[in-house]
Amino acid sequence: MNNSLSTQIARFATKSLYYEVAISPKPGLVDRFDNGAHKDMDFFTFINSIESLAPHFQKYLQLGFQHNADLTSLFDELRQEGIKAEKDMLLATNNVNTHKGANFSFAVLLGATGFHMKTHSLPFSPADSQTVLNLVAQMTQDLAQQDFYQVTQKKQLTHGEKLYIETGTLGVRGEAAKGYPALTNLLLPFLREHAKQESTEILLLRSLILLMSQLEDSNLLHRGGISGWQEVKQEAFTIHQAKLSKTAFKQTLENFNQKLIEKNLSPGGAADLLSLGIYFGFLENIL
Repeated sequence: MNNSLSTQIARFATKSLYYEVAISPKPGLVDRFDNGAHKDMDFFTFINSIESLAPHFQKYLQLGFQHNADLTSLFDELRQEGIKAEKDMLLATNNVNTHKGANFSFAVLLGATGFHMKTHSLPFSPADSQTVLNLVAQMTQDLAQQDFYQVTQKKQLTHGEKLYIETGTLGVRGEAAKGYPALTNLLLPFLREHAKQESTEILLLRSLILLMSQLEDSNLLHRGGISGWQEVKQEAFTIHQAKLSKTAFKQTLENFNQKLIEKNLSPGGAADLLSLGIYFGFLENIL
């Protein structure tokens, strides 16, 4: 893969994170207008975070393209680079976790994209996108089992480990091991069908609400328990079904945002997944 192509694909990943934070208003999430249910981060924290991750995105892609052994050993290489990326992110954000989940997902997706690009070129077809997601599933199939093995004996637990013990939720590791089914079954078909019908911002806000209406969101589970997550899911489903006009839709999102701020709820899992869908939207040239 030549330099200009690898730069372009890595930029798609960076740009997806910029698009995700920029669309507004987003219920409970950081956007251009406010910080949602987050007291420790704002729009500029996200910009600093994205800038710190960008050089690593190129590295993930190169690791995948250069890899000739089995996919499990590719994951080990990506994870080592991912740890460096996370350190850079925390340095750039004064220790605020802005993109931990997104960094993990982009590490495996870019690694799989690089691996796939040995024999393919841009733009991607839907079949290319599916192949990349299948590669991710192969790469991470045993990850949750390995990472959560003997987790109950640990003294200090991450949010993901606590959630696993409390609810059995596998979070982003589980999503990756299944090849991100919400992308395949929900988000990418929606983007492909509606991309030409609406402005980018409205399209992506509607996509976010669709995800919120269906996804098992570990961020919501962490902050609001099962009842908080179910409540957000139900309201998002109602909004999605209503097929509101652009003006009514934005007004409804503003009201929803206020509600989630008051309840300290943030659908960060849906936001991360949206950025992954945007990335494939760029690869398939539909955005």
